[in-house]
This record gives sequence, structure tokens and C-alpha cells, in this order.
Amino acid sequence: MSKSCLIIGAGAAGLMAAGTAAKRGLDVTVLERNKRPARKVMITGKGRCNVTNNCTMINELVENVPTNGRFLHSAFSNFMPYDTMEFFENLGVELKIERGGRVFPVSDKAVDIVDALEKSRRESGAKLKQGRAVKLIIENEKVIGAMLENGEKLYADSVIIATGGVSYPLTGSTGDGYELAKQAGHTVIEPKPSLVPLVCHEGFCMDLQGLSLRNISISVIDTEKYKEVYSDFGEMIFTHFGASGPVILSASTHMKDMKERKYEIHIDLKPSLSHEQLDARVQRDFLENSNRNFINALDRLLPKKIVPIIVRMTGIKPSTKVNQVTREMRSKLVNLLKDLKLTVLGFRPIEEAVITSGGVNVKEINPKTMQSKKCEGLYFAGEVIDVDAYTGGFNLQIAFSTGRLAGQNC
Repeated sequence: MSKSCLIIGAGAAGLMAAGTAAKRGLDVTVLERNKRPARKVMITGKGRCNVTNNCTMINELVENVPTNGRFLHSAFSNFMPYDTMEFFENLGVELKIERGGRVFPVSDKAVDIVDALEKSRRESGAKLKQGRAVKLIIENEKVIGAMLENGEKLYADSVIIATGGVSYPLTGSTGDGYELAKQAGHTVIEPKPSLVPLVCHEGFCMDLQGLSLRNISISVIDTEKYKEVYSDFGEMIFTHFGASGPVILSASTHMKDMKERKYEIHIDLKPSLSHEQLDARVQRDFLENSNRNFINALDRLLPKKIVPIIVRMTGIKPSTKVNQVTREMRSKLVNLLKDLKLTVLGFRPIEEAVITSGGVNVKEINPKTMQSKKCEGLYFAGEVIDVDAYTGGFNLQIAFSTGRLAGQNC
């Protein structure tokens, strides 16, 4: 009689674990509380699904996981991004590589990734069952199954918890896995938002709502320690509450012990130009528009929506003729373009975070197998573990690598 495995959670990690375990000959059941699996995968990458990152070095992968990256060394070694890409391409999903090594389906449709994961599960013989696990069944420090919300009991030789964190609760990530882990004696690091939009003090953020800035650089300053804690280059977007977008989400993971006004974000709108080069560029634009009003002379330099904000912040009257702008005025403009400041008031709610920081303590999990050190037969995979990475496909790669490893060892 073949061994059986119960996988709680049919997300990226759970479905990868399911296909892997079933192909080994195990009798696998995947328990999912939603009617459809992989709900969260459907909304990743704004519905395009940034499935992994095309980096080939383990050290590079680990460096992109600021929380407990070393714990994942074995999982990454066992299943690298090129393995992920081959996995999906063999299932008929064409992939493409974009800026920063981000890998997407050619179709730009996350549903293609979900369908491929489901195809892998079905073809492996793993069964999918709807239901919510509320209690692990443990005897003599060994897990033997789980009890469902309706009282039904599912028995298995091993159990993999792959329930995700608490971000995007409408997709089913409501922290169930943390409670199950605690029942088995595990410590759960308090979940906090990671890769989360930021609430900012400056009122102009609301005025700029929807404006996306590309090819900008940011520097995040801890005002209590007067030191830079993060810098990045890329894209951001202004929102009614503050800021979001790739560089902002990544910056949020470096904001520890968040307090109102503890952090400032300094935006360089023209990072490819030095102060001197930008000043020369402004002078050329002004020379070509010498009889225009100041407010009408910046269209070639900046997105139209941000021009009135910048003009107001320089203190220069909008109606000032360009040929009357002094060197001192011009210096104010250049300094502002090179250092537009946002004062961070806090994170948006954890429900809006892309992922959760925190989870099952990695010290209590065997990194070579993903098996619990506290309870025999219990395994973990994906976001329920206390690991989180930057944007760029790294978090899904964690799900696939840990899911594969758990599925190989359960």
C-alpha cells in the first residue's frame, strides 16, 4: 500500500508539492478552502504573474531574500529558477524575460501559470478536495492527519502545510497555517506586512495619484540613525495615500520597527544626470523657451502631471518668464529634481501587502527536507515559513523551491 500525503493549501507551493509527491507514487490529497486553487497566483504581477527571476547563481537568489535567505540554500540548490522555467515550458507555457530578470508568461496571463500547475497536479494523480483544516491530528508527536471545519477527519502518513501568510485574505490567506503550526509546538514569528505600499505625509501624493515614474532612483533614510538603509532604481507610482510600485514595495522590507516619520524616501527624478549635467540640461531647455512662463517650460523635462507640484515647491512664481529665472532659482529646481522627499507615516494594512514577513520559525524546520523538527511527518512550504524576498519573481521561486523539496521528502 502506497504512502499517503495530505497537503493543506493549493497555492503555488502546495500544487508544486502535490505534483512532486504524487509522481513519487504517493497517494496525495490537496485540501483547498476556496472553490478554485491558486487564487493568489492569479493576481501576482498585476495579473501577469512574475513567475520567477532568471538569475543563475544561488548567492544572488539568497541575497534577494532579506529574511532568512540562508535557510533556503538547499531548497534553491535543489530547484533553481531555470528548473522552474523548464517545468512550465514543458507544460506548454511560453515564457519571456523582462527588465531585471523578471520572467513572465508570453501571454501576460497569470491564468496560464495556474492552469499549468493544475495540469501538473491532475496528471500526477493528486486529488483536490475543498475544505478548511482547523486542527492537526497528532499522536505520539507524529502528525497523522487533519480535522476539517465540518468535523471530517482526513488521515495521512505525512502532512504539508502550504497555506500562505495573511496578505490578500480574500484569496484565502488568513493565517490558518500559523495556528496549525502552533498546535504542533512551533513558534510563529509575528506576521508583518512585507512588500507593502507606504502611507506618506506629503499632500502632493494625492494630487499625483496614478502617476507612474520610471527610471528613478530612491534612497531610504532612517532618520533616527541618520543612515541609508536601502537604495534602488526602477519604477514607482503615487497613490491617494502615498506611494507604491516596485521600488517602494522592495524598500518597505527594510523599514524595521516602523514608526511615524522614522523613515524618509529621497527620490532622484533624473538619476542618470549629475547636478551639473541636469543644470546644463535645464539651461538648454530654458534657452529654447526663453519667452515662455516658467510653468510652461518644463514639459520636456518632467511628466505633465508633476509640473505644477514641482513649480510650487520651488517657490518660483509660475508666471515668471524663463529668461528671468536666476541661477539661484535654477539651483532650487535642480536640487528638487535630484531630491524629492517623501516622509513615511507607516505601512498600508497587512491585507494589502504582497507577501507576509514572519511565519513559522526557520530554526524549527530542517532546511534540507522542509520537515518539522518538532513533529514527525509534518512539513512546510511557501509563505507560511518565515522567509520573504524582494519583488522580481523571488517569492514565487521560494514557493516552488520549498514546495518541490517538501514533496520530495514527505
